Amino acid sequence: MPDTTKTAHHPVPDLVIKPSKGWGSLALDELWEYRDLLRFHISRNIKGKYRQMALGPLWIILQPIVNMVLFTFVFGKVARLPSEGIPYPIFTFVAILPWRYFATCTQSSLGSLVTNMNIISKVYFPRLVMPLSAAIAAIVDFLICFVIMIGLMLYFHYIPGWKTLLIPLYLLFAGMTGLGIGLWTASLTVRFRDLKLVANNGIRVAMYATPVAYSATLIAEKFPEWMWLYKLNPMYWVIEGFRWSLLDTGNPPELYMLIPIGLVVLLLITGAYVFRRTERTIVDLL
Repeated sequence: MPDTTKTAHHPVPDLVIKPSKGWGSLALDELWEYRDLLRFHISRNIKGKYRQMALGPLWIILQPIVNMVLFTFVFGKVARLPSEGIPYPIFTFVAILPWRYFATCTQSSLGSLVTNMNIISKVYFPRLVMPLSAAIAAIVDFLICFVIMIGLMLYFHYIPGWKTLLIPLYLLFAGMTGLGIGLWTASLTVRFRDLKLVANNGIRVAMYATPVAYSATLIAEKFPEWMWLYKLNPMYWVIEGFRWSLLDTGNPPELYMLIPIGLVVLLLITGAYVFRRTERTIVDLL
């Protein structure tokens, strides 16, 4: 009789893990696989941002309000810059909110690799989770301040109209711009740590190159020949779009806007690829 105790031999396939070569893929499908981790990081960013602070979440509304008061005094009262017939507090507050969101997306992205080096060196997960979770969590801050802004608008007898529905699109544009810049800078900051300081100071300088504290009509009147260059700034369209949507002033969308949109899309895609490529040697560099 045949020996039934013996089983047929099935060879075990070899599993070979190789690093990806070239620029490879963004592996966006991994973000879906790690969606629970993404949700966890979003929750952690929201809950831990103002932990162990005396005023806690009050800083969410205090920061833009302090900036609004400061801008109103310096630019509205002292410098007496025009605000296109809009009360200066609401004129500048409408611009501060999207700018803060853009700055948060940029700063959280550019420091995402270096700040989380302890986690990165121990376990693998898509590194894009970190800047994406910070950008999504920042929307909560924006929404809280947006409610304050609507109350301020009602106080000055400005009723939001149908154009308010375009606000999410402008906010998305601001987030894409911040992420694009942040992803590029994050990859370079791994090698050159002082670039983080340069980028943070650059954001502060860029705010004054964007019509946050003043009206864009000032530039159009004094430097009309340079407006084509001024309008290449993506945040110009975000700020003007917010004012157009909420206050019925500023610059509405136009065909020229497609150029900065295309530049931001290119910046975001290439930044994501560079960010992904940096993952391969991140542990050695950190």
